[in-house]
Amino acid sequence: MATEGKGDTATTATTTTSPTIPLHRQELLKWQGWGYRDSRFFINSNGLIEFSGSRYLLSGHVLPRLKDWMFSKLNASIDNYSPSVQEPNPDYIQEPILNNSFITDFQSTLGSTVQYSADMNDRLFHGHGHTLEEIWKLRNGGKFERLPDWVVWPRSHSDVEKIVRLAVKHNICLIPFGGGTSVTWALLCPTNEKRMIVSVDTSQMNKILYLDEKNLTARIQSGIIGQDLERELAKKGYCTGHEPDSMEFSSLGGWVATRASGMKKNVYGNIEDLVVHVTMVTAKGTIEKSCLGPRQSIGPDINHVIMGSEGTLGIVTEVTMKIRPLPASKKYGSIVFPDFESGVACLREVARLRSAPASIRLLDNEQFLFGQALSTDNKGMLHSLVDNMKKLYITKIKGFDINRMCAATLLFEGTTNEVNQREKFVYDIAQKYNGMPAGEENGLKGYTLTFMIAYLRDIGLDYRIVAESFETSVPWDRVIDLCRNVKKRIITECEKQGVKHPPFSSCRVTQTYDAGACVYFYFVMNYNDIRQGGDPVHIYELVEEAARDEVLANGGSLSHHHGVGKIRTKWIKQAVSDLGVGTMKSIKEYLDPDNIFGSKNLIPESDEVNEHLKAKL
Repeated sequence: MATEGKGDTATTATTTTSPTIPLHRQELLKWQGWGYRDSRFFINSNGLIEFSGSRYLLSGHVLPRLKDWMFSKLNASIDNYSPSVQEPNPDYIQEPILNNSFITDFQSTLGSTVQYSADMNDRLFHGHGHTLEEIWKLRNGGKFERLPDWVVWPRSHSDVEKIVRLAVKHNICLIPFGGGTSVTWALLCPTNEKRMIVSVDTSQMNKILYLDEKNLTARIQSGIIGQDLERELAKKGYCTGHEPDSMEFSSLGGWVATRASGMKKNVYGNIEDLVVHVTMVTAKGTIEKSCLGPRQSIGPDINHVIMGSEGTLGIVTEVTMKIRPLPASKKYGSIVFPDFESGVACLREVARLRSAPASIRLLDNEQFLFGQALSTDNKGMLHSLVDNMKKLYITKIKGFDINRMCAATLLFEGTTNEVNQREKFVYDIAQKYNGMPAGEENGLKGYTLTFMIAYLRDIGLDYRIVAESFETSVPWDRVIDLCRNVKKRIITECEKQGVKHPPFSSCRVTQTYDAGACVYFYFVMNYNDIRQGGDPVHIYELVEEAARDEVLANGGSLSHHHGVGKIRTKWIKQAVSDLGVGTMKSIKEYLDPDNIFGSKNLIPESDEVNEHLKAKL
């Protein structure tokens, strides 16, 4: 382990005594959908869509416009109700492959301290992520070709070292499991894996080992969930500021393994900016630096070998991160623009002048109009704008075309003076591009709705609508062309695949940089009445594959922060070159010659496509 001077003001170990997510996750979370069991969109007895529970801004509220939007825009029908099964089908869960020698050694070495399970529900929950295909299979009973055979819950770095040594000794396949929010097939078990597969769930490694107030760092176990990490740090007056959309459920180790990005990265940075030191257990032992210096010139950065490795090289156990005092001031905001081009130009100028708020995100017209349907009253952003500001801005409003308008949501954090200065600066720049302030309330709604959007897919599936999102990063001079061309490609590919009803194809700019931006695409398709015999999931995957080709052809990256998993290995050589793939393979072969970490993520198995895609084709 690295020598870690904790400073004069370092606190003692801080333990997350009551993690939000229980050991058996299915007790709190849906097994066949996104999020908490008590939170969902549903059509109530009055025929309106309502959001249940009490955890979110929309919880307990009716959304009177959403059903009309869904049924008119997507041609859905109340008659096409297609609910999920309520329980997994036991007949779909294959018998586990068990290595009795490993089990005997595990029980004698770790059995008294590390919990383990071969329970059907635990195995199923740990055998998938949250792509459309995986959720589709779950909603139809949970039929996967291969599942983990065992699940284990280590509590410390030492536990992980012992588990890995036993796996090497007995030739066991290990797949690390953090929050389970993967959208890249990263958690799917290779179908041709004949060895016993053990899912190593790090959720019980949820302690803040120390907090160093002198150096503003914290040493944290990798299994801690984002919301728990921020809550525990806040008790001491600190934060990391890392807020990915999935922070309620995703883990610190998962952020490192996928090179995650957060919504507030403009102030706090992406995960690679926050990590000072990382420890990973490999099949050959533990890899880490020996120093906590903020920057080191010692050859290629070992931290960056670990970050983005997607569980293929080992298990991340502990991370030292930068922390900051909680911001004294937080303020939301929003801006409407006459068109997407004006909004992009404004974001580019804000980024160029390095004046971006903690979060600035731009919705295209399609998402702007959809946002009106998510209002909890009969007045969306557009209506409230007219009501509140017509006296001052009626001339500008008359010049805005509802079918071209777009909106940006803002979050400012810092000292009161910093927030006020940056807020004025951003709104002044927006004015140059005909942007108009749209109020703090709309900014708050836009930001917090991010955590609820994933729940919409479940109600869509209830009425034969499939939905998914994917992301990329792109230079500024390609943003407009890429957004236009990819959205158009989605529509034309749906027509090509016999999709009868026009899809919802939209995008938003979610993170900005000096040299470019991250763009999210959202694709929603009504699969009712598709070409006879058509598989909606397969059709969706063909459309997304075409859209990904279009992304790359327009200068976009393979992924900004979701990672590669197994779903995008087809394009990895195109993304990093033959030599790049060869380098990754060489590292893999050196650290893991027996392929103990055998998820088959990231690195293609052949010059064609991975086995999962081969089976589909």
